[in-house]
Amino acid sequence: MNTQKVISGFFIILAMTLNFGFFYGDIDNFAHHSPYELFATIVVNLIATVLKLGDKTQLGSVLLATSLVADIQLISAAIVWGISVYATSGGIQDSAQIIVSLSGGALMANVVSVILFMGDTLKSKR
Repeated sequence: MNTQKVISGFFIILAMTLNFGFFYGDIDNFAHHSPYELFATIVVNLIATVLKLGDKTQLGSVLLATSLVADIQLISAAIVWGISVYATSGGIQDSAQIIVSLSGGALMANVVSVILFMGDTLKSKR
């Protein structure tokens, strides 16, 4: 068993499931979207990105690209959240759709990453 693959796979899948947990729910009801879950999703995505940095294969490059896309979209969602809470008078409800949509884009990048990881695992020889 390759310990690095296990740890990397764990964080790739955890990033996707945390992202789904934040994304899932009514887009207009922000009680369904926890700021703590968004923070956890960002942290786990950044850890998954760091774990992908050492892979020098073509697949590793694509996995890193999907991770960077997810990171950028999740950090953008956190920035929009912060600006809407602390810098605008409209509050979080005016920016709810933008935040959840950015999270949805990150979720798609994470799904692609998990599919590629599973494909690489299935094609690898024992």
